[in-house]
Amino acid sequence: MPPMRDRFTSPAMANARFVAQRGLLKGVVWGMLRVELIGRDKIKGVKRPFVVVANHSSHLDAPLIMGALPRPLARYLAAGAAGDYFFDVWWRRGLTALFFNAFPVDRSGRNPRNVSAKTLLEHGVPVLVFPEGTRSRDGVIGHFKPGAAALSASTGAPVLPIALIGAHEAHPRGSKWPTTGLPIGVVFGAPMYVNEGENPTEFMARVRAQVVAMYDEHSARIMKKEST
Repeated sequence: MPPMRDRFTSPAMANARFVAQRGLLKGVVWGMLRVELIGRDKIKGVKRPFVVVANHSSHLDAPLIMGALPRPLARYLAAGAAGDYFFDVWWRRGLTALFFNAFPVDRSGRNPRNVSAKTLLEHGVPVLVFPEGTRSRDGVIGHFKPGAAALSASTGAPVLPIALIGAHEAHPRGSKWPTTGLPIGVVFGAPMYVNEGENPTEFMARVRAQVVAMYDEHSARIMKKEST
């Protein structure tokens, strides 16, 4: 398939995002919180495209993931963002495009967009998907919709599971600004592929189980740091 020539793949836009993400956003987030990266060696050697799947409980989630990924993997990563909110006015649309290379996700299913995650993957652009669909209200990992698994299965792109620990405590839904100084864990899992005969629902259940296992393995130690 011929390469796309647009903001998702533009080297100039990627350079601008580098300044926005690493120079501004990461500096602010890492300056406010105590971020620990776990298991990043598990994604060594991963090539584009891929599908990042993570639990979702905070507006900190996408900045944490993009700041924690190695630069070559984060360079063109495109984050799915709710089209009815982040793309409804020009300034939010511009900011999400600059900081997150965002593409609109239609949560109603009634208003298809020209840019889709599958199209991006087919043109070599990795995508970030939060399969819960919205931020958890209590920090508990919810149901994972199978869309990301279907994307992986149909394009051959691996799923990179990530567990985010402490983001809800630092910046829960409804809060206006993060609480500074709290511990955060970004836990990387090894790339996952669909098994022969496995449908998207089954594959996504396996991905969710991996995210939950990583969260459970490290959460007690990470959150213990809150009192130290």
